[in-house]
Amino acid sequence: MRLLLISNSTNAGEAYLEYPMPYIDKFLTNESMTAAFIPYAGVTIGYDDYTARVRERFESIGHKVISVHEVDNPAELIKSADIIVVGGGNTWQLLKMTQEQGLIDIVRKEALNGKPYVGWSAGSNMTCPTIKTTNDMPVVEPQTFDAFNLIPFQINPHYLDANPDGHAGETREARIEEFIEVNREIFVLGLREGTMLLVEDGKMELIGGRPARLFKHNNEPVEYNPGSDMTFLLGS
Repeated sequence: MRLLLISNSTNAGEAYLEYPMPYIDKFLTNESMTAAFIPYAGVTIGYDDYTARVRERFESIGHKVISVHEVDNPAELIKSADIIVVGGGNTWQLLKMTQEQGLIDIVRKEALNGKPYVGWSAGSNMTCPTIKTTNDMPVVEPQTFDAFNLIPFQINPHYLDANPDGHAGETREARIEEFIEVNREIFVLGLREGTMLLVEDGKMELIGGRPARLFKHNNEPVEYNPGSDMTFLLGS
């Protein structure tokens, strides 16, 4: 597999997809390719507008973008494209629509066969066994929680350490502790903003500007710095 799993699309004060584009450019090739884009996570943005934003950014590095909502046969687009790109937004909506379009098994098969996959936020969550570690509200109800299952562990994108002043609710860490209490065999990687996972040649590396935090039941959370070899999680 070749996966680039990005925590967030945009850092505060930056243009859309500004910080990850050099990583995306390096991950892909200099040869012009066609990307099949899945925009279904967009709820407050229309699919046309969402696609236009992504298209502009990918065209700037020489790649063409066609959205699955623009074609009569989304499955054939996924099969014929050179790249699969899955954008962020609401993970519940993304999973529901992807299921309804019959794309779960197709995306999984294409990615397992080596087709490059780029996802951010909800698009990264979708590579996990389930979407149970998303931060999003369940605004719709998918058929199941089961996602692409390309990696055997869970990601929590946009992972935050902070507990804002006056906030009496659970921290992100507390929520993840709840998850691992009832899912004791599953690792959860808190992927802070500005970071991503690169999966290539059977290896996985944490890249970007910040550490990631790994959770497992009955273990203290562990911090991993950028550049860390995270390949062990692929066998978890």
